Amino acid sequence: MQAETPEDAHKNAHLDTETLIVGGGLCGLHTSFELGKRGRSHMIVEARRRLGGRILSRRLSSPSGQEVGFDLGPAWFWPGQRRMERLIVELGLEADVVKQFGDGDALFEDAAGQVRRGLFGIAMLGSYRLRGGMAQLIEALAQTLPSSSIRLGWTAESITWQGEMQSEAPLQVTLQSEDGPRIVTCHQLVLALPPRLAQQRLRFEPPATPALAEALRATPTWMAGQGKLVALYERPFWRSRGLSGDAISQRGPLGEVHDISPSMDPEGRNGPGALFGFFALPPSQRQAVEKEALERACIAQLARLFGTEASQPTQVWLKDWAFDPRTATDDDRQHMAPHAEHDLMLPEDDPWQQRILWSGSETASAAQRNNGYLEGALEASERTLRRLLG
Repeated sequence: MQAETPEDAHKNAHLDTETLIVGGGLCGLHTSFELGKRGRSHMIVEARRRLGGRILSRRLSSPSGQEVGFDLGPAWFWPGQRRMERLIVELGLEADVVKQFGDGDALFEDAAGQVRRGLFGIAMLGSYRLRGGMAQLIEALAQTLPSSSIRLGWTAESITWQGEMQSEAPLQVTLQSEDGPRIVTCHQLVLALPPRLAQQRLRFEPPATPALAEALRATPTWMAGQGKLVALYERPFWRSRGLSGDAISQRGPLGEVHDISPSMDPEGRNGPGALFGFFALPPSQRQAVEKEALERACIAQLARLFGTEASQPTQVWLKDWAFDPRTATDDDRQHMAPHAEHDLMLPEDDPWQQRILWSGSETASAAQRNNGYLEGALEASERTLRRLLG
């Protein structure tokens, strides 16, 4: 996107739109994508300087010259997730779908650091990824939207109901951008961001009722307490040793490890190879350790698991979502089970509940691999679109 000129800043200080979408992750972008296809006036604002939310991929060129991606956020979708399958087909990404590798033995490391092989039932075999990382999906969606409908680096701060609480009066959203405050007036407002983040960061005028505030605060943000490390290698050398790249550890610092190499070749001849792990350490312990020391401890663990070759990665990427202010709140930093599912139970008699379209993956149903997953983000978008389009 082009830098905004002073003239643009003045013109954009107060804007009007039919529908305002706050949050540029998969859910918000999909809603914008569908509204755009129907010619509906709308705007999408995102506090980050990039789109995607918790979808974050690192890219590089493979030896064959093809760009490949490695996910520091969500990486998988599964057969039968019809919304993801349909969207990938619609965006023409079928050729970039790769199956998750899972051939060979998985490993188990006990608390004393003893490693044994032959563990079953932990591979993500059967799931799918995108060769360019899940950011490929975000980019494909964004390319369908006019740049004029997207505002990056705009942080929503307050929402004001202009008129009687029971009326359909416009809503006024105050945002902060790098170039100063912005005010957007809209008739329909979609909050496509974690409920807990909305409760902590947004000011409602008139104030939200205690029941609504508590319902939002009580909904944990999916995977917000987690951190993820990716180690890149010239090739997935573990495969030639009959290992799947999957591991469970009781010692840590990583509690769960998987192969996210872009190639399905069992010998890994096409390179590169990549392992990623979720942290077993709670956020408070991760915060107490310098990032470089934490990375070294993770690489030492990968060497214990997969051999000395794992001690020499070509690149290491670490993303700790628990300390990303655009993702996690103080409540999310209380270590939680990585796959907890929660229904968002909003009080039906709260006026704000009737006026705001609460969206995002945390608002999806608690069906298997739905709430919190990419599929859940699309389900929430579909529900939102039914209300927007009547």
